[in-house]
Amino acid sequence: MDAKLLTILSLVSLATVFIVQNVEIAEVRFLFWKLTMSRAFMYIFLVLIGIVVGWLLRGHMLHKSRVNKLNDR
Repeated sequence: MDAKLLTILSLVSLATVFIVQNVEIAEVRFLFWKLTMSRAFMYIFLVLIGIVVGWLLRGHMLHKSRVNKLNDR
């Protein structure tokens, strides 16, 4: 098994155990909103936000490097 895949599977399983063990209800406040939700859903939501931000930043950096390569010609 490839080391990268093994690392990803290990992190996903650790995150899953962490989320399953934290199912208590939590109150989340953001600006003017107040929301009551399970901590597990909150953690899943935060992980998804992190994945989307990382994906967008990676795309931005790739685009920026392509533009710089075209400008160097």
